[in-house]
Amino acid sequence: MSETGPDIEEQLKLARAQMYEGRFEAALRLAKTALRNDAESIDALYTKAACERYLGHADAALASVDLLKALSPDFGRAHQEEGHIFKAKSDFESAMIAYRRACQCNPVLQASWKAQAEILEGWGRREAAREMRGQEQRIANMPKPLVAIAHLLYEGKLIKAETACRHFLQTNPHDVEAMRLLADIGSRLGILEDADFLLESALEFEPDNIQVRIDYIQTLRKRQKFAEALKQSEFLYQREPDNPVFQSLYAIESMQTGDYEQALQLFEKVLQRLPDDPVTLTSRGHALKTFGRHEEAVLSYQNAIVSDPGHGDAYYGLANLKTYSFSDEELRQMEAQEQGNRLSYQNRIHICFALGKAYEDRKDYDRSFANYDRGNQLKRVQSRYDADQMTGELDSQITACTAALFEKQAGNGCDAPDPIFILGLPRAGSTLLEQILASHSQIDGTLELPNILSLAHRLRRTKQASNDSLYPENLHDLEALQLRAMGQEYIDSTRIHRKGAPFFIDKMPNNFRHIGLIKLILPNAKIIDARREPMACCFSGFKQLFAEGQEFTYGLQEIGQYYRDYVQLMEHWDSVLPSAVLRVQHEEVLDDLDGQVHRMLDYLGLPFEQACIDFHQTERAVRTASSEQVRQPITKASVDLWRHYQSHLQPLKDALGKTILEPRQ
Repeated sequence: MSETGPDIEEQLKLARAQMYEGRFEAALRLAKTALRNDAESIDALYTKAACERYLGHADAALASVDLLKALSPDFGRAHQEEGHIFKAKSDFESAMIAYRRACQCNPVLQASWKAQAEILEGWGRREAAREMRGQEQRIANMPKPLVAIAHLLYEGKLIKAETACRHFLQTNPHDVEAMRLLADIGSRLGILEDADFLLESALEFEPDNIQVRIDYIQTLRKRQKFAEALKQSEFLYQREPDNPVFQSLYAIESMQTGDYEQALQLFEKVLQRLPDDPVTLTSRGHALKTFGRHEEAVLSYQNAIVSDPGHGDAYYGLANLKTYSFSDEELRQMEAQEQGNRLSYQNRIHICFALGKAYEDRKDYDRSFANYDRGNQLKRVQSRYDADQMTGELDSQITACTAALFEKQAGNGCDAPDPIFILGLPRAGSTLLEQILASHSQIDGTLELPNILSLAHRLRRTKQASNDSLYPENLHDLEALQLRAMGQEYIDSTRIHRKGAPFFIDKMPNNFRHIGLIKLILPNAKIIDARREPMACCFSGFKQLFAEGQEFTYGLQEIGQYYRDYVQLMEHWDSVLPSAVLRVQHEEVLDDLDGQVHRMLDYLGLPFEQACIDFHQTERAVRTASSEQVRQPITKASVDLWRHYQSHLQPLKDALGKTILEPRQ
């Protein structure tokens, strides 16, 4: 999203003032002037669209709205403007769709709730209209400063929102809604510990505040504090056992703690009340997939699509099984949905990636790439990822984590040998390695645990008393007791994911960025670098839609640069921590499973067990995109898949540079 300069800000301030005074022609001229200076100014485009609507230029207003939505798909006011335009044309169905999307993007758009109520009242749907009026009144009752803060939050102006919210809390320290908003800001900025604390405190002030408790559950889930999230969701469920929202929350948290039977029972309860709810049917499909009940998962996803042919998450759920082939009718249905104008932005993304998989299975690689590329383009618009900033962050690890650092801190940290870190890039074969090793009687498989990333984030925000340096430079300043405490904290906080084996796997791929930190706090931890040939790895990441994070995968240039930076950083770790990391090449595992299993177990100091070879017979929940593939014997089906797309992959080759030519290590 384009940043507006001070001159444009002044023009827009004046334009808004004139618009509110009803001087729409003058305001429109100022908005157009601002756009000549910055064609992607969201505020200028919004002002232009609103003025065009007020002046009766409906087609021009819709064109401005379309551009707004393309530049900022989650900008609620754009959808609200679209709703106003359709409402003025008496196209009430289209208006309702637009207003609903507006409120999904920004729940404090009072005019959108009011307009929905008016349309529903006109249709005679008084009960539904009352709900909309309730939302309208809720916003009317909020302090105006909090409404303004909420607008900043939902429009992505997080730093401004944080500043304003902290200022409000200085004079209203116990305002629960302000605490909730600040927690939401913190969560969006990745400061989950602060969000956790704020919501816990808010609940102490208002234990019956349902929205605060739901936000608290979601924050606990993000922090992977699954036991506490389960406890909080059970509290709501016990309070109202027949409430489908609470049933669904309790089901999701039951899944997170591995109780899939309970989760499925709860989803069934929801479906008894709401038999055709596409969201619940899709969530049930996800649970069944993770539990290994493939055919039932397929049926649940298909039922979600029957209920709502535009529910993109269900199509992508089928595609993400990796083993499912779409029928011709399903393909036609997806194409019709994608070409229409009724899809929400997120549903369109899901369907683009599903279409990419559908055409891939048909060996129509040009159409397949076109859909993967469109899905990635849509995701990039939502993303704030900066490839050069990431390069700088990884370079800072090389600068700070020197051989001298590890010599200075030798002998410190927590001496627990329990963790086995499998890291690298996503789609590099890490799930396969985890399934192999978790089949060993002495190793527990867990999840992609966020604990190391959270610790690094905490250090990034904490200056040491001795100087002003921040992470990773401040690793030089940590005392032996601090390093030991951090290592022990990691062991303690990850214990909930273990089943009792002496060793456990943490397969968060992004941990490669923090190997220096890992070896300082857990010097006896084992580290496996799951590596895959660069073109195959990067293209596999490009065509995968991740649940969250991994934003570097949504562009060929971005993922190529990231892979190159990863290789450079791993070379640095090999240099300053010789023999600390075992590199396992995915293609070599496919060529020589027995040899690579022995090699990994030798590195880990564990005896060979045949179960590691027969890994596909191991029954355990697998939550990553490869969950279905690792339940089957080794296959080389996708090793050279990228070659079918070669004509489209020059930007990736250019970004990889010489990395693409380097032999396997």
